[in-house]
Amino acid sequence: MTKENLTALSGAGVSIWLDDLSRERLNTGNLAELIRDWNVVGVTTNPTIFASALSKGEAYDEQVRELAARGADVDATVREITTTDVRNAADLFRDVYAASNKIDGRVSIEVDPRLANDTERTIAEAQDLWKTVDRPNLMVKIPATPAGLPAITKALAEGISVNVTLIFSVERYRGVMAAYLSGLKQAKANGHDLASIQSVASFFVSRVDTEVDKRLEAIGTEQATALRGTAAIANARLAYAAYEEVFSGHDWLELAKDGATPQRPLWASTGVKDPAYSDTRYVDQLVVPGVVNTVPEKTLQAVADHGKIDGDTVTGTAAQAAEAFEALSGVGVDLDDVFEVLETEGVEKFEKSWTELLETVSGQLNKAKG
Repeated sequence: MTKENLTALSGAGVSIWLDDLSRERLNTGNLAELIRDWNVVGVTTNPTIFASALSKGEAYDEQVRELAARGADVDATVREITTTDVRNAADLFRDVYAASNKIDGRVSIEVDPRLANDTERTIAEAQDLWKTVDRPNLMVKIPATPAGLPAITKALAEGISVNVTLIFSVERYRGVMAAYLSGLKQAKANGHDLASIQSVASFFVSRVDTEVDKRLEAIGTEQATALRGTAAIANARLAYAAYEEVFSGHDWLELAKDGATPQRPLWASTGVKDPAYSDTRYVDQLVVPGVVNTVPEKTLQAVADHGKIDGDTVTGTAAQAAEAFEALSGVGVDLDDVFEVLETEGVEKFEKSWTELLETVSGQLNKAKG
């Protein structure tokens, strides 16, 4: 595996972030190797990632024993464990952060997903995570729910860099970009250096195909089944067209004069779930300068091995993508309902993972206490 494809992907202007973090990756030097040799310039976490990390191996046992001896409860233990991993990862990425002029080298940590519909508590949690991790290359992940949008604006206004997560529709994405511009305007009024504030908008990809393909199969006509696998990439390409529009507009250009940087689109959920599809399709077909692609390690290895990186595959595709959406609507797919279902399920999945995380840590604390 020569990794030439990863170099080509980076050269095409795509920042490669790893969609995984664990104490084991940090302790074994695996993450350092991915940074050094695999073109990885950032990392994201979420409740599912941490639940998986905590349930495997013994990497967290010593810290859990120390916290148990101090009388820490489950919530405090989870906070201590997760922020320790994120802080250590942020330190590992500091050279990338500096070399990229503070654009990359970013590590994301998510607010408690149980707060997805509570604006004020989300703001408070974002503030607390920002202070607790205390690293300039941190990003706090806030979901793009209706309650999350004003929390995003408020966090940015206080100088907190934000990774907006769980975006499925272009309509909601426009709301996210508006929240970003509003947050920057308030941050400027509050005296913050706009150049130090970064944001990405995590637009979920593979889950769209999973949901739409299921509906196409239920419709069952030849015309419908021929459209399998067309929704997710079209959706992402329409999102990029919206990004181009907003970040060439007057409101943005005024902020750019003050040192602000665009809120980059981030392609999330890019691991392929249907084995009938190429395992690199959500990377190969979404190459365009100035975006992030956050990949599971399995997808990273697949791209390195047999990805087809042939330059920009997004710019100028909006009309074709719109036609794909028209075709999907034409056979009876209710795309608005698709996006609503995916957002609801996304929040529920992260809440379930958070509960599993709490249960795992509770068991480990009880074991440590004897």
